[in-house]
Order: sequence, then C-alpha cells, then structure tokens
Amino acid sequence: MAKGWLKALAEAPELAGRVAIVGLVDIDPAAAERLKAEFNLTDAATGAHLDAMLTATRPDLLFDVVVPSARREVVLTGLRHGCHVLTEKPMAASLDEARTLIEAARQAGRVHAVVQNRRYIEGVRRIRETIASGALGELTALHADFFIGAHFGGFREQMDDVLLLDMAIHTLDAARFMSGQNPLAVYAQESNPRGSWYAHGAAANAIFEFTGDVVFTYRGSWVAEGGTTSWESAWRVIGTTGTLLWDGADVFQLKQVAGDSGFLRPLMDAAVSSPPHPSQTHGHASVIAEFLDAIETGRQPETAGADNIKSLAMVFAAIESARTRQRVTIAA
Repeated sequence: MAKGWLKALAEAPELAGRVAIVGLVDIDPAAAERLKAEFNLTDAATGAHLDAMLTATRPDLLFDVVVPSARREVVLTGLRHGCHVLTEKPMAASLDEARTLIEAARQAGRVHAVVQNRRYIEGVRRIRETIASGALGELTALHADFFIGAHFGGFREQMDDVLLLDMAIHTLDAARFMSGQNPLAVYAQESNPRGSWYAHGAAANAIFEFTGDVVFTYRGSWVAEGGTTSWESAWRVIGTTGTLLWDGADVFQLKQVAGDSGFLRPLMDAAVSSPPHPSQTHGHASVIAEFLDAIETGRQPETAGADNIKSLAMVFAAIESARTRQRVTIAA
C-alpha cells in the first residue's frame, strides 16, 4: 500500500509539488531503502524508529500505512509530534482505540483522516448524486455483493474476521456515503468456508438497519473462486419509484416507474447522474488531495476520523453480531 500512496503522490496532477517525502520508516530498514530507491526519493531519510524519524525530520504530515495492530501507536506518535495524520483503514483495532485517536487529534489540533479511497471512484460518487437527486424516489434499500478469490499471502491470511475487518469496511462505508444515512443496528453471520486459505472469517452476510427506514444488505466472500465481482461490489439500489443497478465498474442501469397500472408497472430507462469532477475520482490521489485541502482551509476532510468511526462501528457491530448470533445496535 505504501507503493500505492507514493505512486499517487508522484503521478497525480492534483498533487504535483504539494508533498515532499522527507522520511520512510519500516521495522525492516531494508524495505524502506528499497522503497526509497524505487521512487527515487534521494533526499528522504530511512530508518526503523518512527519517534526518532519524526524528531529528526519534523514533518507536517504523517502517512500511516502500517498493519492494523500497529496503528494506534503510530497515529498517537504522529499527533504527539504535531503531525496531521492520514491513516490506512481500519482506523483502529477497536472502537475504544478509535475514540482515543479522535480525542488525541482534537487535543493536538491536528487533522486526522482515514483512507477510504473507494469513496473516490466515479461510480460511488455518481450513485450518491443519483440518490440525492430523487431519481429513485425515496431510498428504501441498498444491496451489495462482493465475491473474489483473493490470494494475498501475508498478514491477512492470519487475521481474525478478515473479510469484515480488512475489506468489508470499504463497501459498508460506501453504503453509508451513497445513502446519506447512518447505521442503527445489524444482524450478521460469519464463516470460513471449506477450502479457505484464511485463518478466520473469509465470508460474511449482514443486514444493516439505517436511519430513514433504509435497509442495507451485504454478502461477501474472499474465497469465492469464479464468478468474480468488482472490488467495488455489485450493487442494487432501490427506491420508491425505481431501481439502480451497478456492476461496480462501468455498467449502470436505472429503471424508473413510468405508469400507475398493471400487475408489473411499466418502466422506462433513465440516466444516472453525470460523473463528478475528475479530481474526485482518483482513489488514493483524491483522498490525499482532500486531506491537504482540509488542512489548508481549516476544515475537516470528508473521511475525518470523527466521521469514519461510524463506518468502523458497522464493522465491529457486525463482528459482534456474528459471534453472539444476536442483533446488535450500533453506536459510534
């Protein structure tokens, strides 16, 4: 993921000249050196100790790309050194940790945001605008399917609740963002299907209750070989006067009710809202640009920790529900 961030910084027009990398930290110093060489960061220091690096380089920003179990200490160290922090998801290993980080950022007067890069793709932004336009009438439900046989290797294959904790948050956050609603409760089921190469929780199903009487369902698996969906999931969005289908890539279908009689009401094709400004559709680059804009203008970014905790709360509530086999209320 560090390569993805550095590639965005090097190639995205909206980031040109806005960020200079002064240090790279890794528990394996050789890994930091390799990254430095790959991206020709000749002026960047490298090392294995974050506190020492921040003391030596005194940066304005810390980009946190560590594994989830290390996140709390990395973010708190950055804030203690006066850095604004942009952190990978999930923003914390628990809701209590997330609240600690939000409060630490508030006390430090620094911007703390989370890389929900999949908010910044064209389809997600277009669906949000389509829902807001009233083209579906009143929103009643969103349904997302995520099925991929992903062979990562590494830490993910040893994680508990791997799908819900490491991947589903993208889809859950997208549902919250697109709908404009917040989560109230969830009932979830989690499994590790036969043949899984993960230690735990490679598949999950969840039913979320949102404000506005909106229901969101999630079906997902990281051990689904064949019939692959997009990484953005395949979506069905239903309103009182129509339905929108999105394959998670380039195909949209919007059908609106076109009459008031008949067993099945007549339908007509309708247009999905136009693409947003290109600067909002570049994934990691757009997240970083939004982070920088927020710092420069003194506002909170779209994916500020204080907001993103609502998406994290969906994840932990789903995990709790799967373990207790009970409906769980969600409170961020």
